[in-house]
Amino acid sequence: MTLASERHTVQNPLIRYAKEAGWIYLPPDEALRLRHGPEQPFLRGVLIAQLQRLNPGVITSAEQAAEVVARLVRLRPDIEGNREAWEYLKGLKTVFVQVERRERNLRLLDPEHLEANTFHVTDEFRFHSGPHKIRADVVFLVNGIPVILVETKAATRLEGIAEAFDQVRRYHAEAPDLLVQTQLFALTHLVQFFYGATWSLSRKALFNWRGEVGADDFSPQPDFETLVKSFVAPRRVLRVLTDYILFARKDGELSKIVLRPHQMRAVERCLSRACNSQKRRGLIWHTQGSGKTYTMLTLARLLIETPAFQNPTVLLIVDRNELQSQLFQNLEAVGFGRVHLALSKHHLRELLNKKEDTRGIIVSMIHKFDDIPANLNTRANIFVLVDEAHRTTGGDLGNYLMGTLPKATFIGFTGTPIDHTAHGRGTFKTFGADDPQGYLDKYSIRESIEDGTTVPLHYQLAPNDLIADREAMEKDFWAAAELEGVADVEEVNRVLDRAVTLTNMLKNRERVDKIARFVAEHFQKYVKPMGYKAFLVAVDREACCFYKEALDRYLPSEASAVVISAAHNDPPHLKRYHLSDKEEARIRKAFRKPGENPQILIVTEKLLTGYDAPILYCMYLDKPMRDHVLLQAIARVNRPYESEEGQRKTTGLIVDFVGVFENLERALAFDSQDVSGVVEGLEVLQARFAQLMAQGRAEYLPLTAGKTEDKAAEAALEHFRDTERREAFYSFFREVQEIYEILSPDPFLRPFLEDYGRLVEMYRLVRSAYEPHVPVDKSFLRKTAEIVQQHMLTSQIREPQTPYKIGPQALLALLHEEKPDTVKVFNLLKELHRIVAEQGKTAPHLIPIGERAEGIRRRFEDGLISAQEALQELEEVVGQLQAAQEGRHSSPLSSQAFALEWWLRTQGIEPERAAQAAISLEEAFAGFPNWAISIDDERELRTRLYKALLALDVKEVVAWADRILDLLRRAAE
Repeated sequence: MTLASERHTVQNPLIRYAKEAGWIYLPPDEALRLRHGPEQPFLRGVLIAQLQRLNPGVITSAEQAAEVVARLVRLRPDIEGNREAWEYLKGLKTVFVQVERRERNLRLLDPEHLEANTFHVTDEFRFHSGPHKIRADVVFLVNGIPVILVETKAATRLEGIAEAFDQVRRYHAEAPDLLVQTQLFALTHLVQFFYGATWSLSRKALFNWRGEVGADDFSPQPDFETLVKSFVAPRRVLRVLTDYILFARKDGELSKIVLRPHQMRAVERCLSRACNSQKRRGLIWHTQGSGKTYTMLTLARLLIETPAFQNPTVLLIVDRNELQSQLFQNLEAVGFGRVHLALSKHHLRELLNKKEDTRGIIVSMIHKFDDIPANLNTRANIFVLVDEAHRTTGGDLGNYLMGTLPKATFIGFTGTPIDHTAHGRGTFKTFGADDPQGYLDKYSIRESIEDGTTVPLHYQLAPNDLIADREAMEKDFWAAAELEGVADVEEVNRVLDRAVTLTNMLKNRERVDKIARFVAEHFQKYVKPMGYKAFLVAVDREACCFYKEALDRYLPSEASAVVISAAHNDPPHLKRYHLSDKEEARIRKAFRKPGENPQILIVTEKLLTGYDAPILYCMYLDKPMRDHVLLQAIARVNRPYESEEGQRKTTGLIVDFVGVFENLERALAFDSQDVSGVVEGLEVLQARFAQLMAQGRAEYLPLTAGKTEDKAAEAALEHFRDTERREAFYSFFREVQEIYEILSPDPFLRPFLEDYGRLVEMYRLVRSAYEPHVPVDKSFLRKTAEIVQQHMLTSQIREPQTPYKIGPQALLALLHEEKPDTVKVFNLLKELHRIVAEQGKTAPHLIPIGERAEGIRRRFEDGLISAQEALQELEEVVGQLQAAQEGRHSSPLSSQAFALEWWLRTQGIEPERAAQAAISLEEAFAGFPNWAISIDDERELRTRLYKALLALDVKEVVAWADRILDLLRRAAE
């Protein structure tokens, strides 16, 4: 057994840990029997029994239970059907009870009583959906329902997670009847463990599981046992299924969300605090872009649904109209019931007073608490969730809020570092007094970047002639005392309204035109080629209009759009850019989509908070900002993103036209380690690129330097036979490529271009040789792919060509090419791999030949045989292929019977006897054509096979039969 074995080092331990965590293991054949065949997703008998057990008086017979199963089977095989499946799991669906003549809720799970549920795990889960057949590595089933699908990869595969993710995406396309029932998926290659929600298949929705949710601090590298047991703990699974999955409909599109570990942890800590009569404050400090809104909404729903809180009131408090609107949209999107909106101060008092005593959700802006009477409602089951807590409860408004609800529990949420500013001290005092560290839960910027929840940010100062006048900035902006710890864009706007000289200078039409031309050129060179989009942030609404007019001179008018607030008294040149709600919604939606216009949004205040567009990569900043406002604004570009082609956003970029980043310590004046590393100059990436290229020149390029093309290829392939060296090179190249994508085109890169091209060629050579099943070009990012296309890089390893019929004669020709032995080994291996991949389904006798070739590959890569020895063995394989093809051509047997004959011959059975055995089974293959999907047919075929093998005096009859059927089944799939 080696670390390269996916089954032995990853899949089997995962099953073992799941059993130890409380799951019952079902071998694949047993699971298939209980499912009544590979076209059924449920353990049918288990589900029917559990439906009756969990629904006494509602489901009173197996027939009624079967009707429910039929309803589940009929669900639409898409995300809409998956939401219905989740509603069944949540207990939100009903059945009609004839005796009572009314609808009663149906239960598929019992989250409160663990022992009432059944928990099964199985592996090699075969599922057939129409013409498609898949085999999932591991599936977890609760009460007979598949709820979690796990794909495993060998620990040695550097890109194993990405490959497993591609498989899960394929399962959605090819087996939607299974995925419509499944709620979660997980990906692991021993070192890491990721999870996500089914039907949510963007890279940004894939989360890093790092251990127990309730732990005070995640271990930086938990062992595999801890990762598995904490993720599949039965009680945790039930909790996630029923409490931590949300479906949201925005802009007419349904999406699915599962909470990240830090969100689950925060919700559970808040619920625990809500039960504590001695502590009634808490601060949730989660960095911008880490899902704070969904954390709040999940907490609000669980507070409402928890019986122990006795029909409570939950207030959601915001401080701006735009946030109130966004919050309402989110509440509506995730399907909350009736929500009360406080329309005025008087209305809020009516909702809260003891006479009305409203229960459920109330949404209010903080200013409606102004001058509200004390002790208006003294119930203890009132929970106040305060958004943007670092600014919402400042001054008298916070005192009024807490005075009118003296026994309520107050939970504040913030996304920015707040500790040593004036706002921060007040926030900690208001919400953090009950916790020694000042917060109930914290998720730092550094943690979010490590998890991939957000990406790091880099900034670039614009050319000197475009940067705002330093004197005006110093006099009118930096000197403003009220900017210390500023927490609201409206506060910044008030300062800028008084900074007449600075504002007019920023709106100078000549300057605006120069910047617009720079933005257009920069966007087309750096941003658009990567498939990303941009914001241009102007000083005020009028400046936004000026920039739109200027940009239209350098880009098509449809490429950009202005999104600003409208005012009744706006002059015509501003009214020209007013948008209806419908048109603004259309623009927001289109901006999130690749390839659609607009590609640049021009904004000043709107969309700088709360707008989530992962495709947003670059922010052109021409508005002075600092502290919380700056951090909130630039966090618009910190969302992870992956394009359909596999391009991943690894950083966000800010191009600074006002010079706020010339002194980063002043721009982000937080005495907090959390801010360090938030945003760094682009020169940091230049230095890293130079460092990586120096490593490449010292470690990799000398492998091929001064050698002929043949010898260069041989040297590289020999060097990278070692798996660890190869994976280290892949990791190195991926990082250098990602930085190249960000920096290119740039004069800085010129001294590196030739060597970078050589590294690209080396990567292509090695990847093509050692990873024949992975398309090499798919791993190139867009700008690097252009290099490949422009320079037509070639390699001594044969690339896939125009389809042509290749057979043993062509393979023998490869053996006699004038190339180094190592190169010939890989050319032969690639072609053998291609032949089996293309023809194996219709010619299953080729599969054992492919397996033998793969065995040669592994031993050669591990250094157990030399290139010459590998060639000798491959020559035998080619001869075997030739004999097999000639035999197949003259054989009257079916493809399955001939595959049986050929396999028996490879095991030493005499050709005549092997042929007789195959002939004797020909009738069985014809009589049981559905054996691969029918348990009864397989049983009959297996019986005939046992008889044929016994006639051949085979000792290990069962093992040989299993091997033969597995071979034929693989061809069928």
